[in-house]
Amino acid sequence: MNRRTAIQGFLVAGAGCLFRRVFAQSETSQQQEEEPFVLRSEVRLVLLDVSVTTRRGGFVSGLAKDNFTVLENGRRQNITVFDNEDRPVTVGILVDESRSMAPKRADTLAAAEIFIAQSNSQDETFVLNFNERVTPGLPPGTLFSDDPVQLRSALRRGVPEGKTALNDAVVAGLKQLELGKRGKKTLIVISDGGDNASVHTPRQVIDMAERTIATIYAIGLFDADDPDRDPGLLRRFANISGGEAYFPQSPAEMTPICKAIAKDIRSRYTIGYVPAAGVTSVRQIRVLASAPGQGNLITRTRSSYQYDQA
Repeated sequence: MNRRTAIQGFLVAGAGCLFRRVFAQSETSQQQEEEPFVLRSEVRLVLLDVSVTTRRGGFVSGLAKDNFTVLENGRRQNITVFDNEDRPVTVGILVDESRSMAPKRADTLAAAEIFIAQSNSQDETFVLNFNERVTPGLPPGTLFSDDPVQLRSALRRGVPEGKTALNDAVVAGLKQLELGKRGKKTLIVISDGGDNASVHTPRQVIDMAERTIATIYAIGLFDADDPDRDPGLLRRFANISGGEAYFPQSPAEMTPICKAIAKDIRSRYTIGYVPAAGVTSVRQIRVLASAPGQGNLITRTRSSYQYDQA
């Protein structure tokens, strides 16, 4: 087994060991699609998706394992998995199709199309359009696609109407990510308002984000006079998962933001370690990076995760 094959195996198997409950995808059995299975292992692996930038925002590539320090609840961890290659990911794009998005829709969809064009061609991607309901953009029976034409069609399938079920959309997106075959998972949420129609609460979404390996990027196109606007919630989703929240002043700013997200995803490091056994708890994570001649480096990864006993 070569190094590339070994790392790919770690990315898939490690995710299952830490977050024990995943959803099985089967092409032959409807029952297997609907019922979760449990992976149990005596050895767990925490996999972190880590972005490293300079103070000026430039991405830092070419770092080695020894350039990183990982702390869990303040204690240094032994890095057992390290990868710095551009690997395909499972990506979900959540597009707000509530009535208030109508005047911003053209810029939003154009920016999302640019994101797809600049992503890894081997990414497996899905689109969820949401207002007070969450609707798949891809055709029935198609969970993911790497076809840009099909994905552009999925983005444009929604019709702006109704209210905003933001929490429900994030929950649906996180669940669909678990069906993906790529070891790294990313969710991009584009919305112009706070939640005013969801069944799920913010606490439920945060708890779910702490139990998955997904990185969440949020783009909030808020109107200043929107009484439901809640930028703090989008920031919380992003900070917990190691992503980033953006709040453009106008829809025209969407394109450079989507370009930056695509580059960030493709420039990230994968770092893994085996956590110490213990009681069920939320564990805090901090990753530091340093290299001679690089100055002060800024790292971004998930800030916490939920440790569950086997």
